[in-house]
Amino acid sequence: MKLCNKFAAEFFGTAVLVLGGCGTALFGNVGFLGVALAFGLTIVAAAYGIGHISGAHLNPAVSFGVFMNGRMSAKEMLWYWCAQVLGAITAAAILFGIVKSVEGMEVGTFAANGYGDFFVTDGVIAAGYLHTTACGAFAIEAVLTFVFLMVILGVTDSKHNNGAFGGLAIGLTLTLIHLISIPLTNTSVNPARSISQALFSENSLAMPQLWLFIVAPMVGAALAGLCYKYITCEGNCKK
Repeated sequence: MKLCNKFAAEFFGTAVLVLGGCGTALFGNVGFLGVALAFGLTIVAAAYGIGHISGAHLNPAVSFGVFMNGRMSAKEMLWYWCAQVLGAITAAAILFGIVKSVEGMEVGTFAANGYGDFFVTDGVIAAGYLHTTACGAFAIEAVLTFVFLMVILGVTDSKHNNGAFGGLAIGLTLTLIHLISIPLTNTSVNPARSISQALFSENSLAMPQLWLFIVAPMVGAALAGLCYKYITCEGNCKK
């Protein structure tokens, strides 16, 4: 498949992920479970819709983990990153326009990621959220991204025939990840999703805290890429 086709697929898929997941958080009034399902179902749909074109990464951390595992080149990864970030920002801009068009609706946090005081207003933490430190937020984002990538690398391993269930496994894993971490960080595990929402958020901590939601997922993804290579004895490892 040509790189331009993969770019288009990643741009479109990431835009749909942000529209579906963050859009549900903004307009759905369905609670944490509903938001978690929205992200998971969007990934399932993308896996079956465009997975044969680009692999449906829709996430710079996923592409980085795949690169670290040796399954894609640095050039291809950079193209994926560009497509994913641009797709996410495009979707966020659409959501921003919709929010501004709704009478009485404020932009507010705009489903952006954060931790600690990010969820505190006038000394009161938002309902359902927990107050965690930067270290705690970094740990949860890195660990959950690690888990996410281990599942992705496993179900897409050419040595195994996962048939029609690979996309479902990935989507359900992302749903579980959101159920665990929405109360802590609003769940990132995806730098493109975090960048796009932070750009439009009115929360004063959205941009200062953004670095964590770029670095932590990348660290978790890199470790997963290397770990999966080791445990499957790829490369030069000896049995």
